[in-house]
Formats: sequence, C-alpha cells, structure tokens
Amino acid sequence: MSRGIARSRNDTPILSDPQSQSSGRLWSLDALRGFDMFWIIGGEELIRALAKLTENSTFIELANKHTDHPEWHGFTLYDCIFPLFMFIAGVAIPYSFASHLARGQGSLALHLRVIRRGILLFLLGLVINGALAFNFSLHFDQLADGTRHLVTDFSHIRFPSVLGRIGIGYTFAALIVLHTKPRNQLLTCIGLLIGYWAALKFIPVPGFEKGNFFPGQNLGDYIDRHLLPGHLYRTFRDPEGLFSAIPSIATVLIGVMAGHWLRRGEFGGAAKAAGLAIAGVVCIAAALAWDRTFPINKNLWTSSFVLMTSGISLVLLSVFYLVIDVWQIRGWAFFFVVIGVNAITVYVGQRIINFDELATLVFSHHLHGVLRECGGLFLKWIVLFFLYKQRIFLRV
Repeated sequence: MSRGIARSRNDTPILSDPQSQSSGRLWSLDALRGFDMFWIIGGEELIRALAKLTENSTFIELANKHTDHPEWHGFTLYDCIFPLFMFIAGVAIPYSFASHLARGQGSLALHLRVIRRGILLFLLGLVINGALAFNFSLHFDQLADGTRHLVTDFSHIRFPSVLGRIGIGYTFAALIVLHTKPRNQLLTCIGLLIGYWAALKFIPVPGFEKGNFFPGQNLGDYIDRHLLPGHLYRTFRDPEGLFSAIPSIATVLIGVMAGHWLRRGEFGGAAKAAGLAIAGVVCIAAALAWDRTFPINKNLWTSSFVLMTSGISLVLLSVFYLVIDVWQIRGWAFFFVVIGVNAITVYVGQRIINFDELATLVFSHHLHGVLRECGGLFLKWIVLFFLYKQRIFLRV
C-alpha cells in the first residue's frame, strides 16, 4: 500500500516540460488510465443504459456495435480497452526508470523491481481466475515398479489472464528498455510484429493448412493447447494465450516510444502532442493496409491489431496530454484521475465484491433512470474517491 497523493508512488512520471513543472506529474497519464478503466468497471453499461432510456441514435450505435468484442476477425472500439492499458504501462516506463535512477537506485534494483511486478501481476491473474478456490486435486498413481507417484491435477485452473498478459508484456518490454537504446527498442518492436506475422503465416500446424488464421487451427492456438497447463478459456484456444503474448510486448514498446518522445526537452508541449497524433494516424493507416493480409484480430493479438489499437492509443494520449498538461484544463479530468490512480485496486476489487448487487441494496430507492441502471459504477467511483481523499493507493 502506498499513501500520499502528491505522489509517493515510485512509478510517477516527473516532467521536464514547463507546462507541467508546477504539478511535477503527468496528469494526463493518470486521466487516460482512468478513462480506460472507466470502460472496464461499467462504462459500457452506462452507454447501454443511455441508449435504452434516451433512444438517442448515437448511443444506440455505440451500444450495438462498440460495447463488445467481435467473435473473431474485426474491430470495435471496445477492443482498445486492454491494449490501451498496456500502452499506458509502456509510456510510464521511461519516466519510472529515470525517477529511480535519479534517486540512486542501480541496475540490479530495477531488474528486481521489474521481475517482482511481473510475477505479482501473474499471480493476481491466477487469483482472479479462481486459483485460491483450490479446485484442483491431488492423487497417487501406482507405477509399474510398485512405487506411488503424486499427481497434481490443475485441469480446473485457467493460467492465462488479463493481468498475466500485462505482466508478461510489461516485464519483457521493461527488460528490453533496460538493455537497449530507444532506436533498438523501436527495431525490436518492428521485429516482434513482423516475426509474429511470419510465424503464423509460414510455420505449418500439424493437421491444418499452413498460414491458417481460423480459430483453433492457427499456430498460436496449437502451441497454447500443447504447452499451457490447466484449461483454456475457449476449450481449444485462449485469447490471453502464451504465443499471442509475444506481440503484446510490442504494444508496450510502442507506449515506451511515446514516453521517450514526451521526455524530450527540445520540443514544446504542443509539438509533442502533434507528434503523438501523427504517429497514431500512421499506425492506424498501416493497420488498415496490413488488415488485408493479416486481419485485425484481438483473439490472436495480430500485428495489425497492435498497430490499430496503438494508433488509437497514441491519438488519445495526444489529446489528453495537450488538454491536461499543455493547456492545463484539468477540472473535467478529475473523475478519471480518481479511477486512474487506483486502477489495479478497482480491477481486482470488482471481481471480489459484487458492486451491482450492493448498489441495488444501497441505492434502489434513491436513484432513478440512468443512475439506477449504473449504480455499480457509481458505487465503485465513490469507493475510489474515498481512497483518493485518504491518500491510499494500492499498487503492484
């Protein structure tokens, strides 16, 4: 647990830009993280409620087409939520490392910190998946020589998870940053995207046609079925599987590139925001071009998916950075900042506490319309606001 809003959190970015010197922090990153988490903790329910209660065509369009994931190929705005969080984690890495080095921490301490964080995220993912329910069995098998062999059955546990993927992407990207210069980090990112495409396209899968991107018939799903213990989310495939974690490292590295760009002292805030926006548009254009031969697919986390979601993330960061840190128009962002500074807390907490049922008990006779439909979201924010006011921040 960390206490102290002014920012005792060790991974807090400290800006060199004149526009942010007064606050000593990158407010836009907390706000963008909170904006992202808002959709995870109930933002899509708010859109559906607004569509239902107002019958507004815009809300109906968003509710019908962009509040869920495609079954396989394709893209909706809802697909941006997960990769945006990983992108933001990447943006924070250069700031975090610079802050630790400025305080005199050495390379070994940084390595241990990165590895510890990655392991904790993976373990938290297992907890959310129900590992603490101990729903696995132990039994002894009688061998031919008469000895008994203890066998552990983990078939009821799902090892891949959202937090596990974040842990993998963050850990490997951070280690790459610790051992390479920005130019080589960019080249590594490009190599991961091209290499992943080449592997899925040209490595044959036993029993299936080479270069097959269909569910369960591609190289990634084949590897996950044979290497991952426990069960997979979709029986024969898993959207957070092992092999598709490789391009997710590139998602974090693109965020790292954005972090390097924002830390450069020779450009003003407006120029930095413009640079982010231009890079985002380029990524989106490249994704749409690549989509013709390597479809945008969240389940496979395809290279075109990385470029599409990273492009949108870059554009969002440019807008948040320009408005919040350059123009210093911050009042509107407070709602999201409260969520962003305790993102992991609310993500894990909503899986332990049923906020929707609790909100029904607490607010059923006091809220009406949209607020009643989204009482769980409202209650989560109240809890996060309380933690914010108490200067309590739970982090990994």
